[in-house]
Amino acid sequence: MIPESEQKQAIDQLVTCRDAMRWAMSAMARGKVFLGHGTDNYWDEALALMLHVLALPWDSDPALLDSRLLASERERFVALVCRRVNERQPTPYLTGEAWFCGMPFFVDERVLIPRSPIGELIEQGFAPWFDPDAESRVLDLCTGSGCIAIACAMAMPQARVEAADISADALAVCEQNIQRHGLAGRVVPRQGDGLEAVQGRFDLIVSNPPYVDAADMASVPKEYRREPELALASGADGLDFTRRLLAGAADYLSDDGILVVEVGNSAEALAQCYPEVPFFWFEFSRGGDGVFMLSAAQLQEYRDLFRERV
Repeated sequence: MIPESEQKQAIDQLVTCRDAMRWAMSAMARGKVFLGHGTDNYWDEALALMLHVLALPWDSDPALLDSRLLASERERFVALVCRRVNERQPTPYLTGEAWFCGMPFFVDERVLIPRSPIGELIEQGFAPWFDPDAESRVLDLCTGSGCIAIACAMAMPQARVEAADISADALAVCEQNIQRHGLAGRVVPRQGDGLEAVQGRFDLIVSNPPYVDAADMASVPKEYRREPELALASGADGLDFTRRLLAGAADYLSDDGILVVEVGNSAEALAQCYPEVPFFWFEFSRGGDGVFMLSAAQLQEYRDLFRERV
């Protein structure tokens, strides 16, 4: 906790952006805030908060760090740092913005903060397993903020993208991001429970669904508890949603279609649940794991098995 006496000192005595950011870093370190929502160090956390207060972009001249802050700016910055430390609010919720695939997205507590390694696959157009230049139908299942759907639409100019989620609140955020990136009509939000939200067949289904198991949910840092539990928890082994998706995906993919799903730390449980299935696990150059792929043919081959184990 940052005591009120220290808050007052910070407002009264800090002068420059650099001064204020140094204090913020120390306060976060003392408070042992958890990193993992887009940053891996306290400097970047402090910088995001400072640029938000100053209404400046990420590529601002570093010389501005030595500029003097107005009293009102110090007050706003100190208030944000206190919320970050005392309330364990993730920085993207405090600024209302997160970045994914090089693009900014509006976020708040109605949606998960974008951080999926699937972004690396999107940037590669899912090649060589998928032709990003072909006319196609793409489904982002459990879309949340819409970041995966929107990034797919930007990377695949001929794709028609649908963004599905069970949460009306999440889809409201998704629609805001669709408008922000000028993709109305190309990215279509759909509300419903899993695959029940959509109709027809897709050439690519990509999903970052709930996959946190009960044990992990009981021990996650407080920052993650600020995110919607509906988008995180998925039963005792983290696979309740994924089992349903595997059982039904074959009916929603074209003959040459592929399914790409993130299961994170539940990857081992998935492999144990279906030892017969040859999941393809992606490797990422920028970190992250727990993302698999299956083809439409494989989903058809093991459909009875998947349905038996739902």
